[in-house]
Amino acid sequence: MKYFVAFWVVILLPLTILADEGMWLPNLLKILNEKELAANGCKLSVEQIYSINKGSLKDAVVQFGGGCTGEVISDQGLVLTNHHCGFSQIQSHSSLEHNYIRDGFWAKNPSEELPNPGLTVTFIKRIEEVTTQVLNGVMDSMNAAQRDQQIQLNVKKLETEAVAGSHYTAKVKSFFYGNEYYMFIMETFKDIRLVGAPPESIGNYGGDEDNWIWPRHTGDFSIFRIYAGKDNMPAEYAKDNVPYKPAYSFPISLKGVNENDFTMVFGFPGRTQEYLSSYAVSQILKW
Repeated sequence: MKYFVAFWVVILLPLTILADEGMWLPNLLKILNEKELAANGCKLSVEQIYSINKGSLKDAVVQFGGGCTGEVISDQGLVLTNHHCGFSQIQSHSSLEHNYIRDGFWAKNPSEELPNPGLTVTFIKRIEEVTTQVLNGVMDSMNAAQRDQQIQLNVKKLETEAVAGSHYTAKVKSFFYGNEYYMFIMETFKDIRLVGAPPESIGNYGGDEDNWIWPRHTGDFSIFRIYAGKDNMPAEYAKDNVPYKPAYSFPISLKGVNENDFTMVFGFPGRTQEYLSSYAVSQILKW
């Protein structure tokens, strides 16, 4: 599921990790998870996490390059993402004379920030459940091919009508193995410039093995900046584009963390198999 947003809450305990089960969709937090959030120590309101009427956390969580998660960390469009997510861009600007993979890269001023043709940053503007509309006209008597054809016709109609006359894009994705459908309204920026990255010896220290072990020992990050037209709207690369002013950006705290602090992971994990049937689990284990 390339475009879905998943939401987990994780509480770190001295000797164990307790994770509240389930995929928490941001637009359903108010209905399903508000009390759990508060009980687990979250001091933010649901409206501060996901709102379609004013700036909220969801306006600072972006899909970087079509697959990674990034975070907007300034009112000047700075985006923080993983080192490996920015690796191909860092590499594309490297040469024998300027080996940014080996030595790292830091733009000292906006004029030194490097453009990256083809790189995009996408914001989720809102999420809507559209199950009823997608399954309109789908009947039990249909075979799989007929069912799929009807669903695709409905999806195409929904996506087209939802963004008609706007610069937004819409994508309908199935959840819970086709039992529910959600539509994502998105805004995509195309002028994304490299601002900084540590040397690979820091950004990818320990390689993939360290990437999947906690605690980690790597400075796994790279920094980019979103540029927009003078109207703050998405625009193709141009020298006179200006830094994007987001609806919300994450403030950076230098206070550190304490044991049992509330921890929230919010982003684009790609896929989940949590709701597989027992038969599917058995097939994976055996075959």
